[in-house]
Amino acid sequence: MFELIDILLPALVAGLLVLITHVPLGFQVLKRGIIFIDLAIAQIAGVGAVLVTTLDLEHHLPGATYIVAAVFALSGASIIALFERYSKDNLEALIGCLYVLSATGAYILLANDPHGGDLLKQVLSGQILWVTFNDLYLHMALYAVLMGLILLKPGLLNGKWFYFIFAVAITSSVQMVGVYLVFSTLIIPALATVKLIKYNHRIAYIIGFIAYLMGLIASALWDLPSGSTIVWTLAITGFLASLLLKKSALLPASQT
Repeated sequence: MFELIDILLPALVAGLLVLITHVPLGFQVLKRGIIFIDLAIAQIAGVGAVLVTTLDLEHHLPGATYIVAAVFALSGASIIALFERYSKDNLEALIGCLYVLSATGAYILLANDPHGGDLLKQVLSGQILWVTFNDLYLHMALYAVLMGLILLKPGLLNGKWFYFIFAVAITSSVQMVGVYLVFSTLIIPALATVKLIKYNHRIAYIIGFIAYLMGLIASALWDLPSGSTIVWTLAITGFLASLLLKKSALLPASQT
């Protein structure tokens, strides 16, 4: 029992760290109508991490995985910002193309690597169940800075600074939980609560917390892949919450 708690607790903390920034960012993604930006930037950051492994840079430069992944993510965010400026009508399509190019780029880089499949699986699905508290300290500091910016100057999310904050947060999150869980954490809690007239952020956090807790317990008890399991518990929790909220006074009258 205590061994299970020792495994689940740091994983749950990692999930809560991701939720802290991804809920407000998720609402902003829905507001801007750029649903696939997180998949694209997360995948681009993943290509950076793959490149570090392919070139074996981590042995020569400590922290190379995070640094290179961050550079890639920021570059991707800058490209998307340019897309928004010069081709806004085709923005979602261009983001989709960027995602496909980065995803296939990762496959090309790992074409001759015998362990390439395992690395791609780690980038996409993550290994949240095996996160330790030592792995989280840097992420905690980074998220504290990002949330400080968001809380002190919420207007930053409405401008071009959104892309910078988004890229930095995604880079950190992908390394902890993987691409699929990053996308689900951003979109599902926000999507379930976006029509609420108040308390939408708070309820989104509750949905995310319940989903992470249930998903981690299920994956540990039944030896299931943790990232994929949490994606499903997020979807189920978000769906059930949206059904309950349809009968709530928190929705506008036309929605109830």
